This record gives sequence, structure tokens and C-alpha cells, in this order.
Amino acid sequence: MTKNLAFTGLLRLVQDVSYIKLPCIGRNESGEISAKYLSTGTDELSKLRSDLIKTAVVNFKPDLLLVDKKPYGLQGELKPTLDYLKTRLPETKLVLLLRDILDSPEITIGEWHKYGYYDALQWHYDRVLIVGMSEVFDVTQEYQFPPSVCHKSHFCGYIRRDYGHKSRRLLRQELQIKPDEHLVLVTPGGGGDGYRLIDTYLTGLSHLPSQHSIKSLIISGPEMPLFHRQKLYRKGEQYPKVKICEFSDDITSYMDAADAIVSMGGYNTICEILSLSKRAVIVPRIEPVQEQWIRAERMANLGLFKTIHPDYLTSENLLNAVLDQLSSKPNHLPPVSRLDLDALPRIAEDIFTLLHSSATRLVSKKPVAFPHILSTHRA
Repeated sequence: MTKNLAFTGLLRLVQDVSYIKLPCIGRNESGEISAKYLSTGTDELSKLRSDLIKTAVVNFKPDLLLVDKKPYGLQGELKPTLDYLKTRLPETKLVLLLRDILDSPEITIGEWHKYGYYDALQWHYDRVLIVGMSEVFDVTQEYQFPPSVCHKSHFCGYIRRDYGHKSRRLLRQELQIKPDEHLVLVTPGGGGDGYRLIDTYLTGLSHLPSQHSIKSLIISGPEMPLFHRQKLYRKGEQYPKVKICEFSDDITSYMDAADAIVSMGGYNTICEILSLSKRAVIVPRIEPVQEQWIRAERMANLGLFKTIHPDYLTSENLLNAVLDQLSSKPNHLPPVSRLDLDALPRIAEDIFTLLHSSATRLVSKKPVAFPHILSTHRA
């Protein structure tokens, strides 16, 4: 497994699984990439990452390579590896894993033609696994996949998240939530651009009607700039029922403990909210890509949660949306049953089928061993 994560130490690995840490790439608000920590140029960093990936493949000789999001990787870093596999390890299966939504159809189609991604899927990849549902967003149609690519594309559903390590009852006791109080969790994910969401929420609390008793837990995220985090801490001190922390490695426990969640619209956060059947107000990111807004709008239309476009985000609108979610009847949960949340077992089954079909052709030549799978993950 090769990873582009800054917090690899937080990964809980199982037996016979390890990772190779790729140097991190960061993005600014306009989408431009640069080295996140190393003092090196983008071209040098891409070459380093590309060399590391190819070296891992050459030495590991995987039965299957699982690629996340971009068929050629960031800035084409996977091209040398794919060419090597084509000529030297043609038996290795290639699988592309796509989220439910990448960007608007217009932008995505243009980029995929520009970078040759459609050709890459036709000539290099054996499967395209989509962790979403065509009923929410049909990637194959919206992004105009060629028939040959549609044939190898499978919708797997969304990813179900497990419950956290602490029970709802225990956490509400630790947070001293009274029986007549509601708990609202505010989390902008990594937090790099989450300041406005949290600041707007805190401003809204000053207009909270007296008949509502709300405690708020705000998790700012480890990527929020220090000066923004300090401003929020100072502002939060005005509210005795507000607790602000930077990070939790058990976010699903706090989500389960909450009565409502305020968040942005990233894929992982949405899957956590839906897995726990939580009421939520989603304020999606709209730049540099439209992914979060499209997801939030489509799912809000299904009645899964409330959403507010950032252009219409005010303290009054946000507070009213939160109170509306809290006033829902206890037995009126979001209709999550409409969604397929069984992506993980379906991905495992698809990969097993793909490898098994290959192994049966080779069974007369050598015994079938447990497969070697290499995953390239782009955060």
C-alpha cells in the first residue's frame, strides 16, 4: 500500500499489510499543487513519488494494483508503472477506484480528454469500481464513459462506517449532556478551509432562543491554520456550552453521540453521517471543484439531510437549519434505507472474482497463492 497521508501513524494495520509513505502533496484553495512538507519543486516531487511507486511494483510484483481516482495518478506519476506492468507483468490486474462524484460533468469530461484518462481505462484497466450509486449520480453517463469502459465499470454502493470505540451513552456522560439538552457536533473535516463554517455557527449561537438547550462540540481539524484556530478558541470562550478541540481519531463515536451534525460535504464525512443515520446540515465546499456541492444537493433532494450553499451561508440560516433538524421527531430518521452502503464487501467480492478468473487460467501451471495487492491512495 502506498499512501499520500500526513497522519500515517494513525493507520490501524492488520497482519500482512504495510505501507510505503509517499511524500505529501498539498493543494491551495485554487487547486494548485505543491510539496506539502519537503522543500522541493513540484516536478522533482512528482518524479520522486513516481520512482517510489514503480520501485514498489517492480519488487513486490503485485497480483493486483488498485489505483485511487486518477488513472495516471497525480501529474502522470503512474505512467511509468503502468507501462512497466503492460510489458513486464501483464498478468497483474489493474483496478481503478472512483468516488461517487469527481467534479461537474463539463470540467471532468474536459480533463479526462486532456489527460488521456479514457484511453487509460480502455487499454490499461481491467475494472472500474465506483463507490457510489447510479441513482444518486451515474458516473458512466454523466462523464460520458465509452461503451468499452462502461462494460468494465461496476457501482459498488457507498462505504458503510463502523461505530466508534465509545458508546453514545458513555460519551454523553463524559460531555455532561443533560437529558433535556441536545448535542451538536460541528466538524469541517481536515479543517483547512473550515474556519468560516465554525465562525458562522458560533455567531448563530448568540441568537439561540432561550427555550433551546444546546451543547456544541466543535472539532476544528488538524489542518486548520493556527491563527484561525486561536481566533475560534477565543470566540468559543464566550459560550459556556461550547467545547472546541483540534482533532479526534474516533470521530464516529462523537457523531453517534450527537443529536445533529454540522459539516462540509466530503465523501468520508457523508458516509459516516449516513452510516449512523444522523440528522445533519451540510455546507459543502464549492471550490476548487464542485464535487461536494453536487453530492450534497443530490442527497438533500433525497431527504437525507439539509444543505446550504456557501453563497447563502449566514448565521441565521445555519442556526435555523440546525434547529429544524433538532426539532424532527425522534422516530423520523433520514431515509438511509434508500442507499446501498455495502461497498466494502462488494469491492472484496469483485476483486476476488477478478483474481480468481485469472488464477483458474494459470492453475495448471502453478499453485494459486494468496494474492499480492498493491494500492495507491491519493488523499
